[in-house]
Amino acid sequence: MSDFFSSVIQAAQNLHLAEILATLFGLIYIVLAIKENVWCWFWGILSCGLWAWATYNLYDYYIDAILNVFYVVMGFVGIYQWKFGSTEKKQLYVTQLTVNQHIMIVVAGVALTFLLGYLFEKYTPAQKTYLDAFTTAFAIFATFMTIQKKIGNWIYWIIVDMIYVYMYWAVGAYLFMLLFIVNTVLAVKGYLNWRKLVVRDIRLT
Repeated sequence: MSDFFSSVIQAAQNLHLAEILATLFGLIYIVLAIKENVWCWFWGILSCGLWAWATYNLYDYYIDAILNVFYVVMGFVGIYQWKFGSTEKKQLYVTQLTVNQHIMIVVAGVALTFLLGYLFEKYTPAQKTYLDAFTTAFAIFATFMTIQKKIGNWIYWIIVDMIYVYMYWAVGAYLFMLLFIVNTVLAVKGYLNWRKLVVRDIRLT
């Protein structure tokens, strides 16, 4: 255990500034998202831009780097969607997906996982390509769900964050492993908070 904490301390001392800021901004994003605050997207854009650089240049998680570029783009979409509501210009409420919609997401996510995993394993020196592809595929769907304020997004984030815990442990990035443990806990809190919003929003509609 002492060796583990020594590794965490050493990792913290060796952090690049981009990693420090990405971590800080990412935590701000999650806290604000839990509160359904539109400013979460601004901090998410900053965090993911920095993460894209760090994951590509420091950890060789190429798919994850592409994912974070995607997050940056979706951050602007999220700002617009949360700010101006649905296409009918009504307030965007927290709602749920149907069982069939979840099934389609899982099937599409698994298919995308194998496609991305195969391509990056065959043509790049990226690490843990299939795990990286899995987190990328389902994070994409979770991002769209977050933009649409679908409560199920938190379930997907919980699973994705738990896998990230292992991925960063595997490359010795113990501080980021701890970060994603925190993210997992916050995602659980986000789900519980949004459950209350679903009840509130159904009553209002």
